[in-house]
Amino acid sequence: MAKHLDLEEQEQVAELKHFWKQYGDIITWVLIVVFGAVAAWNGYHYWQGRQASQAAVMYDEVERAVQSGDTARLDRSLADMKDRFGGTVYAGQAGLLAAKVYYDKGNADASRAALSWVAEKASDEGYQSIAKLRLAGMLMETKAYDEALKLVSGSFPKDFVALAADRRGDILAAQGKKNEAKAEYEKAYKGLDERAEYRRLVEVKLNALGVDPAAVAIPAADSGVKK
Repeated sequence: MAKHLDLEEQEQVAELKHFWKQYGDIITWVLIVVFGAVAAWNGYHYWQGRQASQAAVMYDEVERAVQSGDTARLDRSLADMKDRFGGTVYAGQAGLLAAKVYYDKGNADASRAALSWVAEKASDEGYQSIAKLRLAGMLMETKAYDEALKLVSGSFPKDFVALAADRRGDILAAQGKKNEAKAEYEKAYKGLDERAEYRRLVEVKLNALGVDPAAVAIPAADSGVKK
């Protein structure tokens, strides 16, 4: 009986050796890939966390520069933020903050440059959208209407679609294109929540163009004649 078991075990060992000889390399490489991917994933998240914490410190430096009113210090800290932590959300926040400070101090070129960077490079779509809307407003001030309109004519996240339509309406109204402006303001009015305070502003713009916002809000299906 013992010999019979020994023979069975020897056969199993032989089969195992044969199996491992045939598939061992494949299994080994699969395990290496799997565990390597896990290690890379964990390492990436660690790197992300470390980047975020360092970016937060750098953002504090940007804020301190703003509070001190030292634009040279702001220039340096913003440049460091973009170079070292450009892929973090803090970089987008810093760009928007710096753009406002530059604008308030009368440095329109620096403000536009900061907004352009956020619009093109920020990792957060919301910050990109805010930058585009603000930059379009600045371009409109200099009568660069075509450039401003192009900036707000692309795709926007859902929460910014109505605001982009409103800004297009502003640009078209400034060009004297009243009918096109009305169409954009109507889009904005319909797209904004009824409780949104900004909707009141769009309502004023529509009134100024001779449009009754109450009529705009009526769905097209309700305006037809019932049979």
